[in-house]
Amino acid sequence: MAAQKVLYDAIVIGAGIQGCFTAYHLAKHKKRVLLLEQFFLPHSRGSSHGQSRIIRRAYPEDFYTQMMHECYQIWAQLEQEAGTQLHRQTGLLMLGMKENPELKTIQATLSRQGVEHQYLPSEDLKQRFPNIRLAGGEVGLLDKSGGVLYADKALRVLQDAIRQLGGTVCDGEKVIEIKPVLPVVVGTTSQSYQTKSLIITAGPWTNRLLRPLGLELPLQVCYHHGNNADPEERDCPTAFSDIQDVQILSHFVRDHLPDLEPEPAIMERCMYTNTPDGHFILDRHPKHANIVIGAGFSGHGFKLAPVVGKILYELSMNLTPSYDLTPFRISRFSGLGKAHL
Repeated sequence: MAAQKVLYDAIVIGAGIQGCFTAYHLAKHKKRVLLLEQFFLPHSRGSSHGQSRIIRRAYPEDFYTQMMHECYQIWAQLEQEAGTQLHRQTGLLMLGMKENPELKTIQATLSRQGVEHQYLPSEDLKQRFPNIRLAGGEVGLLDKSGGVLYADKALRVLQDAIRQLGGTVCDGEKVIEIKPVLPVVVGTTSQSYQTKSLIITAGPWTNRLLRPLGLELPLQVCYHHGNNADPEERDCPTAFSDIQDVQILSHFVRDHLPDLEPEPAIMERCMYTNTPDGHFILDRHPKHANIVIGAGFSGHGFKLAPVVGKILYELSMNLTPSYDLTPFRISRFSGLGKAHL
């Protein structure tokens, strides 16, 4: 394995949307950055591929809604820089019973954060959306800023931007060794690199990289549309099967959109990692401060990647984070005893 003499300011492992935005922020701040990806790009073996993802401000938690304000700004900035559309505003309609506590919490959060939205009682909902078949007593909450992000296109745009800004993207290089010294040594199947700071955004492969560093996070790897993952991709036995995913989609379409026919065959297989509380992990390694971890995006991280990347950039450069990271600290998992550290 050949050794490269370049000392990077930062190396990012994992070229999903979180890793790409992290490398993008580093390159924009003129840092010497290397983005490493184990598969050849583009690929569909992670969490960020596919035609589209939802974008919305509607969250029960104030901190996500607050972060989304800047996310929309950065998505728009990236569109302008690339000269291509990455986002389409459609509005996002949430349905639930009038007494649904989560719907009430989301409405309260949107109100506190000054986000434009509309509560639709049953009669208004029927008139506004006559093609939707409603259960008795269902009401609607419309997040007018909601829409669609073009996922594959966003990844290509970011990877091109990283290169144009002077960063390096290396695909087809699997990381096989990390030496947490100063500087950090990262060995791949091709060569060895040195860096002042290492950021791990490896999705389902996160714990495989962290275990040799004395840390195992409480991440559950799940699979949408596919229980036949390569054994090398499995970090836990729990998975969603084709049948479960197809049934959920089919039942929703049957119950609410009778004029449509679901087409399960077009669903793409996608892995993602859940944390026990559904919130992200954005933190430094407890023993190695120059190793930063972004993980556990729990199926709702794509839209928030612009700010997640900014936070991971700030942590890696020892800057004061732009947001309160209390909800995202590793230390919130009280079960992480000595056996995990």
